[in-house]
Amino acid sequence: MFGRLKIPLKITLLFSGPLAYFLGQYTAFYPEQVERYYALGFAQKVTRYLSLATGVLPFSLAELLVCLLILGVLGGLAWSVSLLIRNRSGLLSCLKNLLFNLIIVCSLVYLSFQLIWGLNYNRLSFAEIADLELTEVSEKELMLLCTELVEKANGLRDGLPEDQAGILKIEEGFAELREKARQAFLLASSDYHQLSGNYGLAKPVSFSRLMSYTGITGIYIPFTGEANVNIDIPAYTLPATICHEMAHQRGFAREDECNYIAWLVCNSIEDRVFQYSGTILALNHSLNALWRVNPQNAAQLRDGLGAGVKRDLAYLTQYWSKYEGKIEQIASDINDSYLKSNRQQDGIQSYGRMVALLLAEQKKYRSLSTGS
Repeated sequence: MFGRLKIPLKITLLFSGPLAYFLGQYTAFYPEQVERYYALGFAQKVTRYLSLATGVLPFSLAELLVCLLILGVLGGLAWSVSLLIRNRSGLLSCLKNLLFNLIIVCSLVYLSFQLIWGLNYNRLSFAEIADLELTEVSEKELMLLCTELVEKANGLRDGLPEDQAGILKIEEGFAELREKARQAFLLASSDYHQLSGNYGLAKPVSFSRLMSYTGITGIYIPFTGEANVNIDIPAYTLPATICHEMAHQRGFAREDECNYIAWLVCNSIEDRVFQYSGTILALNHSLNALWRVNPQNAAQLRDGLGAGVKRDLAYLTQYWSKYEGKIEQIASDINDSYLKSNRQQDGIQSYGRMVALLLAEQKKYRSLSTGS
């Protein structure tokens, strides 16, 4: 790819990687400037244009590009092997050239990622945006949070339609759910203008079942501006998952914040299914946090869940148990490394830190009835 470029230009391109790393480290000291000029300025405009452009397509462009990339990598490896076989005398030189070109490509992709979206990791935290004070949490406060979420989940679940197995039945299709999610963001943006904006709708992933083997429920691709959702997961978790990925689309990079935003947005719309989906997300993380502190109290609260909620949670556990294995572990390790490389030192555990935001909300409003 870069074989005809002169050496000085190649070296210049090679430094795009260190430049991207420097940008990520340097801008971390200036969150207010990143918020104003990047998150709500340059990056927001780029993402909107990208998402609206790709939004006209009925399929996920990102998914197609990933498939083409896999084919391209396999084809490139086959071509490289054949080239090495034909040119054994220049084997070492050929390997060096291939490695050098690969490093250049990775460096350019990394720099593009940082410029388009990656610096959002250094914007103001959502706690600062929402004026939520994160403090040390007592077991009593965590217990109260879980109790409120159990009561809220039980109340929302009562009377909702079920399938023959007694699992919550979603009557709307994915197209209707993503449109409702868009409306929910519009409502939530009346309190938080950072959530506003016209973006492309969330996209269903065609290979969703294969995606489940990686343990991934959704993925945001900055290069296409698409919020991609695994549509094979239990239906009642779809609203919260869609909102989580749409939060990424709006420039929020941290996983704990996107989980909290999903809760917030799901509870901003007068739709019990959306509210239930967001509440189950919050409940799972909160009960897991309590379980690490006091398993007995967590078990007692789980016993207090309604029969319908218990069936839904059991079905969720049963679903993911089918996909546990080496692939899921490798994908989890990769995701963990990615998050840590972007200053989320808790790695995949950062998904659970939404509890701190929920507790801060509870302290500020003394109620989780509306999420705002």
